[in-house]
Amino acid sequence: MKVASEAQARVGIIGCGNISEKYVRGMLRYATLKLVGCADRNPESAAILASSTGVRAYPSVSALLYDPAVDVVVNITPPAAHSRVTIDALAAGKHVYVEKPLGVNLKEGERMSAAARANGRFLGAAPDTFLGSAIQTARAALDGGAIGEPIGAVAFVTYSKAETWHPNPTFYFKPGGGPVLDVGPYYITALVMCLGPIARVSGFSRVGAPSRTVTAPDRRVETITVETPTHASASREFISGALATVMFSFDVWDHHLPYIEIYGQTGTLSMADPCRYDGLVQVRGHYDSEWSAIAPKIRPSAPADSPDQYLRGVGVADLVAAIDGAPHRASDALAVHVLEVLEGVLIASETGRVVRIHSRVERPSVVLEGELSTRGYEI
Repeated sequence: MKVASEAQARVGIIGCGNISEKYVRGMLRYATLKLVGCADRNPESAAILASSTGVRAYPSVSALLYDPAVDVVVNITPPAAHSRVTIDALAAGKHVYVEKPLGVNLKEGERMSAAARANGRFLGAAPDTFLGSAIQTARAALDGGAIGEPIGAVAFVTYSKAETWHPNPTFYFKPGGGPVLDVGPYYITALVMCLGPIARVSGFSRVGAPSRTVTAPDRRVETITVETPTHASASREFISGALATVMFSFDVWDHHLPYIEIYGQTGTLSMADPCRYDGLVQVRGHYDSEWSAIAPKIRPSAPADSPDQYLRGVGVADLVAAIDGAPHRASDALAVHVLEVLEGVLIASETGRVVRIHSRVERPSVVLEGELSTRGYEI
C-alpha cells in the first residue's frame, strides 16, 4: 500500500481514552492526514469521542481494522494492549502508529517490529516530540559544535500527580507504566536524537508508596495498588562515549531541577521539557557570563506554554511521509532501542549488574523547515 504524495492517508484511531481527542485535534492540522473514524473495545468510549470531535464511531475494533477505507491505524490503547492491537492491525494490512511505550517489554516490541516486516507495512511509534523545534534546535546546536564534544548529560523525569487529574490513572502504576516506561521514552528518545544510540545501562529502582489515592474530580477509581517501580536512578553509556545520569520518578512532586542538560568540552546546553514539542534551548560557554537562547531551527508548532503543545499528530505525518519514501524518524527501530534501554534499567535494578544494549539505531535525520509542517489550522 502506497499513499500518493498528493493524496491523504486515511487514518483510524483505536483507543478512545484520555489522550484521543488530542490526537484528533492534532491530526487535523496535517494536510496529508484524513481522519476516517475511531473505535474502542468499549463502544461507548468511541461514541463519546465521535460526539465531541465529529469523527465516525465504528461499532467495533474489528470493523475498523477490516475497513478498506482505512490506510493507517493509530493505536492509543493502554500499554498492555499495544502488542495485540498492533499485530492485528498489521495483519489486516494497515500501517500502524502506536503510542509509547512500544510494548510492555522488549520481547513485545521486537515481535511487533517483526510483524511489520513480515506484512510489508510501516510501524511508527511515539514519542514524536523530538520532531519539534526544541529538540531539533538542540541537535543542530550540538552538531554545530556549540559546546564542543559532548561528555555527559543529566535528565530528570519528574512527572507526578497523575492521580490528581486523570480519571483512571491505573495503567501508570502497572507493568508497562511507571515513570521509566511511561515518561522515560520522551527523555531517552531526545537523548538518542542528540547523542546517538546507547551501549550500556545500570540502575536502581523502588516503589515509592505501595498504593495511590486518586483525587481527580471525575475519578473512576478510588485507590490503586502499585505494581511497578515509581522511582529509579540510572546511568547510561552512549556508543559515542558520552555518559548520562537519569532520574525517573512519580514521587518527586516539587523541585528546581532542569529537564535535560548536556555538558561538553567547551560549554553546556540546556533543553526544554521533552514531553513538549517546542520550548527554550539555551547554551552557555565555559567563559560566558550568562546563558544565551538559541533561535529555533524550525518553526515552533505552538507557543511554548500553550495547551496546543500537547496536541499529537506529527509522528503520524512522519509515518505517512515515510510510506512515500521520506526518512522514517519516529520508527519502530528507534522505539525498540529506547524500549530495550528502559527495560535495561529495570533489569539492572533487579539483578545488580550492568546491562548491555544489543539493538542499534542511527540517530534520526534532522527535520528541515517545511517538512512535516501543518497546514495552518487554528486549533
